[in-house]
Amino acid sequence: MGKAKPAKHTAAEIKAKVAAATTNKGGGNAGKEDRLGGKAGHAKYKCPVCAQQAPDMKTMQMHFEAKHPKLPWEADKIIDMHALVGATTQGVAVRGSTKKK
Repeated sequence: MGKAKPAKHTAAEIKAKVAAATTNKGGGNAGKEDRLGGKAGHAKYKCPVCAQQAPDMKTMQMHFEAKHPKLPWEADKIIDMHALVGATTQGVAVRGSTKKK
């Protein structure tokens, strides 16, 4: 009996599968949270020391205390990316139509 041939996948096929698995489809309440930033969504705050981003202030404080223990925590120095660019991340990383069917 012959040996089974392994399945061959093209780079484009693998890339499409990864994109489909990791891209937010948007829409609904989950999509709204994602577009506005917050726990479920895109990073809203940026660390002024190392530029690490976090979705909410509590997560940013945890990062700051863990990675920069010698520096004092000052919430007013944290960079709000949504305020900086004047918008939310609406439309970013959303694949396909966001219209309701």
